[in-house]
Amino acid sequence: MERTVSSREVFAGRLLRLRVDEVELDNGRVTSREIVEHPGAVAILAFTDDGQLVLVKQYRKAAERLTIEIPAGTLGAGEAPRDCALRELKEETGYAASTLQPICSFYTAVGFCNEMLHLFVAQGLTAGDQAYEDDENIELITAPVAEAVGMIRDGTIVDSKTVAGVFWAELFQLGNSKAAQLGQGRTG
Repeated sequence: MERTVSSREVFAGRLLRLRVDEVELDNGRVTSREIVEHPGAVAILAFTDDGQLVLVKQYRKAAERLTIEIPAGTLGAGEAPRDCALRELKEETGYAASTLQPICSFYTAVGFCNEMLHLFVAQGLTAGDQAYEDDENIELITAPVAEAVGMIRDGTIVDSKTVAGVFWAELFQLGNSKAAQLGQGRTG
């Protein structure tokens, strides 16, 4: 365990905050930890009726490249992950889902960030109009899971939430019972 000795905020932005914590280690040594505070997010594995995975293509400034990702977005203040997933799916893809199942929740970069990402599977999709935000430019694409796995292998898909989600989808489609059981008993 690390005991927090002091904490100070060094940046507060629209999306995230950065703080520096002075912590005391078990051996008595004091050191610093830089922590990015994030409100949390959702990601959605959305499947069309013919089993295609819905993906979005957009430019990501941090990576300085176009990325292919599963639909995702940041939780609003007080917003439940399930509500956020339904909202983000509609905004980014135009799709509404008749079923939404939580799969798991995980830290995206636990070494320096407290962002918790909630992964869902959406099925029973009904097409509609995209309603992404003014600062977004999102192209909608679909692909079989096997093709998405290939895009991971060739470096086309490099986003961590998408890599994790696609590998889960591959196991699920192959009939892996542990993949099917992962979301059972979870709430979002």
